[in-house]
Amino acid sequence: VTGLLLALNLPPAAPLWVPVLGGVFAIVMVKQLFGGVGHNFMNPALGARCFLMISFPAIMTNFNCDAYSGATPLFNLKNSVQVNIKDMIIGNTSGTIGETSMLCIVIGAIILFAVGVIDYVIPLSYIVSFVAFVGLFGTYHFNWGYIAAQLAGGGLMLGAFFMATDYVTCPITPKGRYIYGIILGILTGLFRIFGANAEGVSYAIIIGNLLVPLIERVTIPRA
Repeated sequence: VTGLLLALNLPPAAPLWVPVLGGVFAIVMVKQLFGGVGHNFMNPALGARCFLMISFPAIMTNFNCDAYSGATPLFNLKNSVQVNIKDMIIGNTSGTIGETSMLCIVIGAIILFAVGVIDYVIPLSYIVSFVAFVGLFGTYHFNWGYIAAQLAGGGLMLGAFFMATDYVTCPITPKGRYIYGIILGILTGLFRIFGANAEGVSYAIIIGNLLVPLIERVTIPRA
């Protein structure tokens, strides 16, 4: 699962040594050095992605491939350039391998819901809080075309359904799961609207992972 999620977080033209190095970092540094499977303090795939982003920014932000070239929709959106929401939903746009098609991500999420692998609490609270933040502080506020583009662009949907719900790194307390999702939504909106980069899902989830012990401490049910 870590290898698959890491691959989905890479540009399609990344050289093969990039996922190899990222995989070693994810398994050795994030998982094994902290006790192995079930003991990692952050999502290993996202930890590897952030490590690669910091180490090789030119490679990790080069989304050109045989089919598409140019800036990502989120970059255009941040610079008030018009984007095609239909293409973003279908996947006819540039970006990392696993984030471009909102439709495919939602289909995968429905399957996970149907078989009981994940529940709705974290993804729903994440997305709703993000929409509220973007509506209040975004460039076009509660313009639904703008909000739809923010939802369909970047790694928000991939992160909400496939990485924020990681059993090891998300809270187990009922109230904590809502708080965790809200924190992720606010942080993602903060990074996207006020940050220098157009994206912020990876860093939002990692920061959320680091806050999980505190969230669980203050939301543990009392007898």
